[in-house]
Amino acid sequence: MHPDAFKGWSAQALTRVESALGEWVPASAPAGLGEAMRYGVLDGGKRLRALLVLAAAEAAGACATPEGREAALRAACAVELIHAYSLVHDDMPCMDNDVLRRGKPTVHVKYGEAQAMLAGDAMQALAFEVLTPDAGEGAGVPPALQARLSRLLARASGQSGMAGGQAIDLASVGQALNEATLRDMHQRKTGALLRASVQMGAACGGLQADSAAWQALSDYGHAMGLAFQIVDDVLDATQGSEVLGKTAGKDADANKPTYVSLLGLQGARDEAMGLLQQALSALSRSGLGVDATAPLRALAERIVQRDH
Repeated sequence: MHPDAFKGWSAQALTRVESALGEWVPASAPAGLGEAMRYGVLDGGKRLRALLVLAAAEAAGACATPEGREAALRAACAVELIHAYSLVHDDMPCMDNDVLRRGKPTVHVKYGEAQAMLAGDAMQALAFEVLTPDAGEGAGVPPALQARLSRLLARASGQSGMAGGQAIDLASVGQALNEATLRDMHQRKTGALLRASVQMGAACGGLQADSAAWQALSDYGHAMGLAFQIVDDVLDATQGSEVLGKTAGKDADANKPTYVSLLGLQGARDEAMGLLQQALSALSRSGLGVDATAPLRALAERIVQRDH
């Protein structure tokens, strides 16, 4: 996919996501809760997970119908809400104790710890509300698809995925992990939600779990989930806070294991490039066609080659 074509595709996709999030994250929530929620969700972040949902949905043919397009947009926003809630909670003093996120003060710094906790809780609940609209709100999304999307997102968010990975992360401070354990932690903490983003987009296009295309897209999401974390570790070791928009070097300062500490800088970069090739190979065997999977290919390259 030509860079200009990808730029146009992603700009259009991001406009849809930002507009929908602006509509669905309520400013009217009581006692300032809505303001804290919107601060944590809107106007920040790469929206990578949302783009993966929409790119996978396009690859799977979801964009051919209004129902598929609506389901994909709701899935993209739901994933971003889960991601945003996790960042709000992870940044709190009881977890990573960070003061900078997306180039601005973290939610607990701006609104206090109690309001940040509630905002994260409300974002998590809202994600599943977005996926299961009442009749008239999202009548085009069949109930069976709503349930399937909810299950994919729940599994990626809970003890089998993101929450479980964060638990391992907190328990691993100061420990010398081997590569297998570090990989397991990051496949849960970061990789599970990225993989689920791809699977949710595939589900919006009607792909079934026993199909070759579903397995190929799942393999793509698996490789990209791990590659993202490896590149994140590299950037944390090589870029400043002003570039990253978050506190640089905090894992090293906290004596947390990373791919850089385990494999070295060049070893981590080589591992990320290997995962990129695995992801591209998975797309090639998906049977979905070069044009249909072009946004997913471009996203894979962007994930591994990004500098912030």
